[in-house]
Amino acid sequence: MLLLGSRLIGTPVMGLQTGTRLAVTKYPIIDPSNLMVVAYEVDGPMLVERPSFIRIADVRELSDVGMIIDSHDEFIGLDDVIAIKKIYDLGFKLIGLNVIDELKHKLGNVINYSLDTDGFVIQQLNVKQSLLKSISDTELIIHRTQIIEINDREIIVKAAAKKLTPIKDPVKLTYMNPFRSTSPQTNSKS
Repeated sequence: MLLLGSRLIGTPVMGLQTGTRLAVTKYPIIDPSNLMVVAYEVDGPMLVERPSFIRIADVRELSDVGMIIDSHDEFIGLDDVIAIKKIYDLGFKLIGLNVIDELKHKLGNVINYSLDTDGFVIQQLNVKQSLLKSISDTELIIHRTQIIEINDREIIVKAAAKKLTPIKDPVKLTYMNPFRSTSPQTNSKS
């Protein structure tokens, strides 16, 4: 199921053992190499370390009450998982990143994203266009297959289809309704 990434910010993290709210999600930790959410930074009064994280691999279920995990033992610190620390240290923030096409035209800034809740892979980017372009369209949706490159400053996507050159002498086609004739039909009886 696709879900807006902003809906998972401020989501309660519930413990299966106690049935209580253990924490709340703050920020996603996104791997820029594959646009996958690997963890969420969490906050709450029961946390021992700051910052603390919940790995996506430790989330049993995502439901209406929040992210469900086994217990508070699932929370990790920054130095507990090297792969998460490396991604966290990159400081990659998807929201606000500039989006340009391969022809260097600025398309806008990322304002949200949609992710697949089965694997927490980002599938689509919601891009707010500049003020002039937003008069006709409010935002663009860019699928992950359109992304060419992600770097520190911007996301480069495939350019839209090239403008077609107009045909100089368009062929005029005439359509004739077969049920209507310009000359009257005669009824022939045998």
